[in-house]
Amino acid sequence: MLTAFARAFKTPDLRKKLLFTLGIIVVYRVGTHVPIPGVDYRNVQTCIDAAQANQGLFGLVNMFSGGALLQITIFALGIMPYITASIILQLLTVVIPRLEALKKEGQAGTAKITQYTRYLTVALAILQGTGLVATARSGALFQGCPVASQIVPDQSIFVTITMVITMTAGTAFVMWLGELITDRGIGNGMSILMFISIAATFPSALWAIKEQGSLADGWIEFGTVIAVGLVMVGLVVFVEQAQRRIPVQYAKRMIGRRSYGGTSTYIPLKVNQAGVIPVIFASSLLYIPALIAQFAGGTSGWKTWIEQHFVRGDHPYYIISYFLLIVFFAFFYVAISFNPEEVADNMKKYGGFIPGIRAGRPTAEYLSYVLNRITWPGSLYLGLIALVPTMALVGFGANQNFPFGGTSILIIVGVGLETVKQIESQLQQRNYEGFLR
Repeated sequence: MLTAFARAFKTPDLRKKLLFTLGIIVVYRVGTHVPIPGVDYRNVQTCIDAAQANQGLFGLVNMFSGGALLQITIFALGIMPYITASIILQLLTVVIPRLEALKKEGQAGTAKITQYTRYLTVALAILQGTGLVATARSGALFQGCPVASQIVPDQSIFVTITMVITMTAGTAFVMWLGELITDRGIGNGMSILMFISIAATFPSALWAIKEQGSLADGWIEFGTVIAVGLVMVGLVVFVEQAQRRIPVQYAKRMIGRRSYGGTSTYIPLKVNQAGVIPVIFASSLLYIPALIAQFAGGTSGWKTWIEQHFVRGDHPYYIISYFLLIVFFAFFYVAISFNPEEVADNMKKYGGFIPGIRAGRPTAEYLSYVLNRITWPGSLYLGLIALVPTMALVGFGANQNFPFGGTSILIIVGVGLETVKQIESQLQQRNYEGFLR
């Protein structure tokens, strides 16, 4: 990987792309530290320093924003509205025939769906920004902090609207930065910004574990966490690269005097076909009951039961529910993202077949059978990786923003692998010498 980056910097046009990407990253990181108008920055820092921030319900969004959410900056929402909008549009594509038709239209249809994603991102940013401002005004953003209710001193309607507009504009600006990286830089812009947001929280989280440790002044816990992280990265790389290759043979066809077809290829089915989406779905769904209990008044029985079983991540009910939801969403997402019947029809249209399997419906049934079999180990792997923060919570007394959590490791490894592949492919295109040399 380091060799690929070194060779890329020696190539003039790739060097420009890499430097442009680094420049956008610097702008993004600067924006995560600029507070929005109407917020008392000193009170925010007081609450963060009191170590109460990581105990709230906003850890996932705070991780995706690079820590900007709890600091209430102009990039507080980060790229989370865009991620949510993309997932919603991807799910609606299966349900709404118009979106499915646009997806099949090629580049023009994809551009239209991207435009819809932008509009939905702005709408979600307004909704989430309003919720964040309301939470900050009520003091619920930092539970246990004595000055939490004084984060927004002026609670007039004008200041509230200004704060929501500022955060919405920040989200739109982040979306534009991501598209700039995609067009003029290296890799997928949104994935790169997500990678940077998560990686930016690693140093402080690791140092917090060292400070909380008691063995050898915390260095034993620190070293153990590093070792666990390296093992997890190796495991994730191994599983993310694993795939079941289904051979496909194309029959020969004579058109005039020329022969076409007769080639063999394969359909790569990844073990983890769903990626990190099931973990995000399960985490978001488990936040809902805790969020309802947090804003519900009184001391009713159901509220007490939720706070006892679903607020802290180390309770058996939470662990079992989290694991089962991840397995369910893994199968659900694979079912809506991979259509065996469509793949079988395309193969039949172009004269392709799987050796030993008849074309048409038997091919679709075979693909569905293989996909279900490899989704089981993929979903169990996702569930086990996602439970690492829970084990850290029990073993190290760390908070739920454990640096080597399942979501963060899956995203960082996935984005890193894809970016390196893109750099290597562009290097091969520029250094290709041909067969005659």
